[in-house]
Amino acid sequence: MSFSSVKALLTQYSPVSESSFSDAEKEAQIPLGQDKDLELHSDGRSSAAPSSRPEKKSFVDARVISDAIIGLSDGMTVPFALTAGLSTLEDTKVVVFGGMAELIAGAISMGLGGYLGAKSEEQSYRTTLKQTREQTLTDFDATTTIISDIFAPYDLPAQTVSDLTKHLVDSPNLPEFLMNFHHTLPEPSGSRAVTCALTIALGYFIGGFVPLVPYFFVGPDDAFSALKWSIAVMAVALFVFGYGKTCFVTGWKGRENVKGGVYGGVQMVIVGGVAAGAAMGLVKLFQVLAR
Repeated sequence: MSFSSVKALLTQYSPVSESSFSDAEKEAQIPLGQDKDLELHSDGRSSAAPSSRPEKKSFVDARVISDAIIGLSDGMTVPFALTAGLSTLEDTKVVVFGGMAELIAGAISMGLGGYLGAKSEEQSYRTTLKQTREQTLTDFDATTTIISDIFAPYDLPAQTVSDLTKHLVDSPNLPEFLMNFHHTLPEPSGSRAVTCALTIALGYFIGGFVPLVPYFFVGPDDAFSALKWSIAVMAVALFVFGYGKTCFVTGWKGRENVKGGVYGGVQMVIVGGVAAGAAMGLVKLFQVLAR
């Protein structure tokens, strides 16, 4: 990989300014992903041939998916375990009111936890960025050492690393470069905290509301019979959630991916079943002790 190619990579995937490169160097820049499509000219120069490969863009932020999984996984286990335990009292109103109270309180708690966590992440980024900017201004030797360490795993020639270091040290975007490649901290979105809170809270409420649905269609003293329908509904919901969560990460097609999805679905059913069984056992134990 040539010096100009490395700088082109940094220009495209880091905040390094193109203004620090000469016009000749800019013309020699090769976008990442086109190294295999190079055309060699008779004078030894290389140029990137147009690539027909379509770019894959993600329309859903991975962090949002992660937050939704956190909310749904907790919502499908904790409220289900609570309603299953309350069902042993055989009072539908107690189950519904207790379940709804837990759902609302749990969703608020989970949402606030996500909000505060995202705010802490944002504050951590700002503090680290401030310290990094101060370091680049006051400690030249440490900064150059960090830059060299960033390129060390790529086995670049020493002269190339030296030239890159000189360009980066003079770049006004050096702190952002270090945040990306040294601290590996992406800049958080301004709406990250609110989005995180709403996603987790909504996921928790939706996941927890599923086991409550059968209790709305039975009599006041038929809570235990509604529990049977609740278990069946939750078994299906947990399996679908576990299967979808696993395949979303590994892929949907292929025998191995399907097997992994089935394993993830069964795992979620077992976890939810253990939680519900433990809750029911504890409620029965408390009833015995209260006599």
